[in-house]
Amino acid sequence: MVALVTGGGGFLGRHLVEQLLARGETVRILARQDYPPLRQLGVECRQADLRDAAAVASACAGVDCVYHVAALAGIWGDPRLYHEINTLGTEHVIAGCRAHAVPKLVFTSSPSVVFDGREHRDADESLAYPAHYLCAYPRTKALAEQRVLAANSPQLATVALRPHLVWGPRDGHLIPRLITRARAGRLVRVGSGENRISVTYVENAAAAHWQAAQELTPTAPHAGRAYFINDPEPVRLWDWVATLLAEAGLPPVRRSIPRGLAWTAGLGCEGVWKLLGRQAEPPMTRFLALQLGGDHWYSIAAAIRDFGFTPPISPDEGLSRYRPELRELGQATPPVHTAH
Repeated sequence: MVALVTGGGGFLGRHLVEQLLARGETVRILARQDYPPLRQLGVECRQADLRDAAAVASACAGVDCVYHVAALAGIWGDPRLYHEINTLGTEHVIAGCRAHAVPKLVFTSSPSVVFDGREHRDADESLAYPAHYLCAYPRTKALAEQRVLAANSPQLATVALRPHLVWGPRDGHLIPRLITRARAGRLVRVGSGENRISVTYVENAAAAHWQAAQELTPTAPHAGRAYFINDPEPVRLWDWVATLLAEAGLPPVRRSIPRGLAWTAGLGCEGVWKLLGRQAEPPMTRFLALQLGGDHWYSIAAAIRDFGFTPPISPDEGLSRYRPELRELGQATPPVHTAH
């Protein structure tokens, strides 16, 4: 098997690359940067931006399966850039698959594509796309997901996976930022602290991609469909945060604000940031307030049923593997890895 992983040098992408290599597959990545350590492992590294349609198409040549992991993540920024990278970039991947007769495409989506601001408790794939989004990332990822699912055909089998809050070793975004805020005394609990969420250990998210690809054909049960991917049981968000902080040698979060007040503060921050044209992320947004203060956890029954999703790593084992890095994060601000 020859696999192409877009974003193969990033957080989730690199774990996927390592798992594919361990299974004896030949791996090519498409990323904005070069990754000499991956080259040393025998990975073919192509440098290009997803907005470069010709380069994306070229990377698809001779490939048996494309794992489209690359994306522009975040809750703030230029909407046009999110659209160009997340939506149009995905269209370029689909076109590349078609041009070079790639038979399989596994797309990394996000539960945020169906986030409508309401509580989600044991929610499943019957959730509809909302009419409005609170930021550009979920909107552009939703458009990309719809393009991928619509592309399922006798020539190209597609599936979309929605891993929720991916965490673990080499995370350069979510947990490092959380710990940096905690070290600076700027981390505040939103809501009562009782809200439950789904999380996904990174090696489990990577395994889900390989598992989904194995029996993927145009007529497979999971072809042309989207699936929630996360660890089997939800966690209480702020208890989970306290555990991570403790592993980093930091105290639990003491300060809190009501979710409604956080939402209002987020609305105000968004208005000020837009007025001033600031590109840096505001300290609070409406999307962030709802995510931090509400329930959002999802059923993986469909993924288990349709393509045998089996998370190989338990949460306790995942925490054990992440522990050394958490201790380092608690002592110094780490370098932030790129999102692609």
